[in-house]
Amino acid sequence: MAKNLVIVESPTKTKAIEKYLGSNYKVVSSKGHIRDLSTSGKYGFGVDLENHFEPKYVAIKGKKSVITELKKEASKAKKVYLATDPDREGEAISWHLKDALDLKDEDYDRVVFNEITKNVVVNAFDHARKIDDDLVHSQETRRILDRIIGFRLSKLMQSKTGGKSAGRVQSVALKLIVEKEREIEAFKEEEYWTITSLFDGFEAELDSYKDKKIELKTESDANKVIESLSDTFAVKSFDKKLKSKQSKMPFITSTMQQEASNKLGFTAKKTMQIAQKLYEGIDIGEDTIGLITYMRTDSVRLSDEFIKSTYAYIEENYGKEYVGVVKKSKKTENVQDAHEAIRPSSINRTPESLKSYLSKEEYKLYEMIYYRALASLMKEAKVNQATLLLENNLYTFKATGQTLKFDGYLKVYSKFESNTDKILPEYTALKKLKANEVLKEQHFTKPPARYTEAKLIKEMEELGIGRPSTYAKTIDTLTQRGYVKINDKKLFPTEIGIETTDKLQEYFSDLINVEYTAKMEKDLDDVADGKEVWYKVLEDFYKDFEPEVKNAFDNMEKKEDEQTGEMCPNCGKPMVIKTGKYGKFEACSGYPECKYIKPKEKKEVVEVCDCPKCGGKIVERKTKKGKVFYGCGNFPKCKVAVWDKPTGKLCPECNSLLVKTKENEIKCSACDYKE
Repeated sequence: MAKNLVIVESPTKTKAIEKYLGSNYKVVSSKGHIRDLSTSGKYGFGVDLENHFEPKYVAIKGKKSVITELKKEASKAKKVYLATDPDREGEAISWHLKDALDLKDEDYDRVVFNEITKNVVVNAFDHARKIDDDLVHSQETRRILDRIIGFRLSKLMQSKTGGKSAGRVQSVALKLIVEKEREIEAFKEEEYWTITSLFDGFEAELDSYKDKKIELKTESDANKVIESLSDTFAVKSFDKKLKSKQSKMPFITSTMQQEASNKLGFTAKKTMQIAQKLYEGIDIGEDTIGLITYMRTDSVRLSDEFIKSTYAYIEENYGKEYVGVVKKSKKTENVQDAHEAIRPSSINRTPESLKSYLSKEEYKLYEMIYYRALASLMKEAKVNQATLLLENNLYTFKATGQTLKFDGYLKVYSKFESNTDKILPEYTALKKLKANEVLKEQHFTKPPARYTEAKLIKEMEELGIGRPSTYAKTIDTLTQRGYVKINDKKLFPTEIGIETTDKLQEYFSDLINVEYTAKMEKDLDDVADGKEVWYKVLEDFYKDFEPEVKNAFDNMEKKEDEQTGEMCPNCGKPMVIKTGKYGKFEACSGYPECKYIKPKEKKEVVEVCDCPKCGGKIVERKTKKGKVFYGCGNFPKCKVAVWDKPTGKLCPECNSLLVKTKENEIKCSACDYKE
């Protein structure tokens, strides 16, 4: 008897979904995208510019066999269910599958689920639908736009500058980083001083003089204030107010990436990789189950079922007084509300109960996602906010602090929120206080802070640049292209990154900017909602874009290659520095007539000792990030490698290398032996 065929994107989903659906279903994977735009036609766009940008698709390299196998399975199936990811990209992949497998409308259904749990998956099959063409056209338009802008501007940058690529979102993100660097360069620091009076248990800072804010520009200004003070301060006022401290909304893609960067030290790329695994399914002994909902979303909505079960969980575990209310998001523009916020698939699967099934990093991210969602449905915390004003010779000093009256959501989320407010003693307005000491301190104003990954993602989200699925990839591309370097988690534009931005702004300032990129996202949303015709968006864009590109090719000044001072040994022309796929190299300026490339000097190999496994030599090596380790010179045939420096001796117990640690401890690199 023929089975129903279910096609998903990721192979890791198949086992769990097949188990949920039962023996009448066979679940297979497309292993991601199966087709992409060809590189045929004008400029290699893969579209027919004269025929409403009609795209031409080809199988992605290595996917022909996948398509053949899926076609074979589909021909035997009772019905085909396309169950790719629940976003525009997933909708487009479903359309490609339908088209490539020659499925008629009666042969298939589209199913969508935001979490991989039995109830949700089974319910999705009860609400199957056909492919949404508007969503497909929106994604298709995005892909064509990115192809046109990427191909034309990348070719321009390669021919005129040392840059390797340019892109619709990538170049705007780079522009933000470069502009921030220029703000920092233009910044002029200014000196200022603060005065702090120290009392038993707290300190107060100079705030005003005669009830007007005061600024101390020099040490002389500070000295004058201190000289006029007595050692006794009068309590001017003590104000205490009960304030509510609201929990944050559950995570969306951007806020999850930001918090994972700030609290866990994860890159955006790493966060998304871990979240993908948590979504697709984790083996928890007797079952494989998706632990979180879909991790590419900009909606903070939670399902009624989750809210109901979480309220019951809060009441049972913390008490009725901790049950909160569902908060409404103020942000509605450009939000795709097709699915939920990022949350645990079940509030009853606590991080602690799953710890043994998760890696250390998976646990950390799941814990943060779980408690953020839980806290969002808990009561606000109540704090007593206290402000103490002290007066001394018409100078007012201010101290602030708070006491926690009701912990509310902080019962579960205090680990992820920092609080530096101190507790202040109660005072009356008649009280006199004696300072233990009055201190002056010199400061200098600081330049604007450089972007971290988290801050750049937040900025891109607020400006409406890109989509949740693009943030991590954009930052990764900027570093891979050599436009940005990350040092101490901060993003620094490189020389070539600044040059590329300047050239693009000289010729494409109307295109490579925040406003235009955000408008394009709005146009793509309108296509998805059926309010815009997809090819008209492309036609309106291209009629202005292509003349600007041609003008840039004709008039942009080409950057001259830097000469090395040496002459080519083959033809006598100057040698210059070129940039290729693997970095900089020296070559003849007479290319292509002369193809001479200067051989790179061989790095000195530092031999440490003999390899105990193959008899070769253990040599000093470096990782791609420059970290030193010690490995066999016969790699990859011999894979002996250690982080600590080998002593040249072998372990008496297992015959592996003995190493010397940073603490000067001699131990075995493989077993527990120590000298």
